[in-house]
Amino acid sequence: MPIKTADLTASSVADTTRHVVQEFLAARMAGDVERLVALFADDVDWLLAENPAVPWIRPRSTGAECAAQFTELAEHTVAEDARASVDTFLVDGTDAVLMGYLSGTVRATGKSFAGPFALRLTVEEGRITRHHLYENSVSIAEACTPS
Repeated sequence: MPIKTADLTASSVADTTRHVVQEFLAARMAGDVERLVALFADDVDWLLAENPAVPWIRPRSTGAECAAQFTELAEHTVAEDARASVDTFLVDGTDAVLMGYLSGTVRATGKSFAGPFALRLTVEEGRITRHHLYENSVSIAEACTPS
């Protein structure tokens, strides 16, 4: 359920952003695609470096497409090897930036990937309208490429 941001102070806008991002992280960790769909806006500014070698990375623009990325990622990677840590969580008004480290193993090749990431999210009217992920795309593409 979207969180209403009308008539909020700058501090409460940041609080709403922080809350929605925390909900996003919780839904992501739980694999709750239905909740992820509800957290994304109908139209999303999605950015993730495209690479044809990586099956779960492609253009997306709707809430359902964005939420589906997490299901597709799970289908192509080994769950027991998936790791992500958030070292920094910054909020400024409607924008949030998460920085950390992620790693995993591609199911089809058995190869691992790892590296730092930065995720910029924008929350408007209680829903995520921007999802820009910057990660070690070379490591991920290499892990997806058969030997």
